[in-house]
Amino acid sequence: MKKLENIVEEIRSEFEAKSAVRDTALQRSRTLIRYCANAIRAAHRGDWDEGEALLATARSAALELVADLESYPDLYYAGYTQDALKEYVEAQMVHAFIRDGSLPTPEELGVQPPAYLKGLAEAASELRRHSLDLMRQNRLDRAEEMLAIMDEVYSQLMTVDFPDAITAGLRRTTDMLRGVVHRTRGDLTTALRQEMMRQALVEFEERIGMDA
Repeated sequence: MKKLENIVEEIRSEFEAKSAVRDTALQRSRTLIRYCANAIRAAHRGDWDEGEALLATARSAALELVADLESYPDLYYAGYTQDALKEYVEAQMVHAFIRDGSLPTPEELGVQPPAYLKGLAEAASELRRHSLDLMRQNRLDRAEEMLAIMDEVYSQLMTVDFPDAITAGLRRTTDMLRGVVHRTRGDLTTALRQEMMRQALVEFEERIGMDA
């Protein structure tokens, strides 16, 4: 049974090598997600220098992750890898949206379409936080621009009507975005009405003062 022993030993060696690659991929995925989360937080603070540095680091981490898994497509398409790449897309898109920059393509980011579209959806959802910050600053025109972006992303994603096996669950992410857009529209409508009432009150008080 020497031949069988050799066969099993070769398989064991392959598994050991693959396990080592998987462990590295898990670590790289966690690191990439951390860089992306910090880049998004920097964007909300308006700290663009730090944000750009974090995005550059995230890009390097994403490229390393993809390169490591080139020979292991099953590990590349594993949930933890695709989730990390989705977060990378989200961070890039959040910066592009808030800074009115051009949107990177899937090819430029080195990701597959499902991760790209899901990252795009989550970036649009993340704009709710930015919109609320703008409302608190009474920058309602800019908040309306953010809502328009959210609306456009949702409208475009609604046209991608394919089975989850192809889109990796995009429909659920799109449904969640719909709720976020709806709530943001409601908050902005309330803020606009309050601002109109405030301006009307100011004008009324000015007229009263003039009459006096």
